[in-house]
Amino acid sequence: MITIIPDAPQNVAAFKASGEITKTDFETVVNPEVKRKVELYEELNYLMLIDTDLDQFTAGAWFEDVMLGVKNLAKWNRAAIVTDSKGIQNFTDAFSVLMPGEFKGFPKDNLYNALYWCENGNEVAD
Repeated sequence: MITIIPDAPQNVAAFKASGEITKTDFETVVNPEVKRKVELYEELNYLMLIDTDLDQFTAGAWFEDVMLGVKNLAKWNRAAIVTDSKGIQNFTDAFSVLMPGEFKGFPKDNLYNALYWCENGNEVAD
């Protein structure tokens, strides 16, 4: 299931993925919230906290995730993927070269910093 992270900054569409993730999660939670943020801010600052194994994402969920990217291609500003998977963090960092906007991977224990980065474009000083 995907839920909205309620205490995220106003200009960030922030979500938590846990358990099984389906196409319906994107259709009913992610896509409407992303659309609302893009309409309000004319750009997309996006955060996904992945608190489940990637094999819990159904094929339909992956398709909807790809379509989210394509539909909002020109609106991407910053996107953070928060996970303890180093491979996903590295892929996210490398993805920034291919897409407009900035993409960055963060470990789960750095969620606050990821939210701050999505909102402001810089990280909290340690």
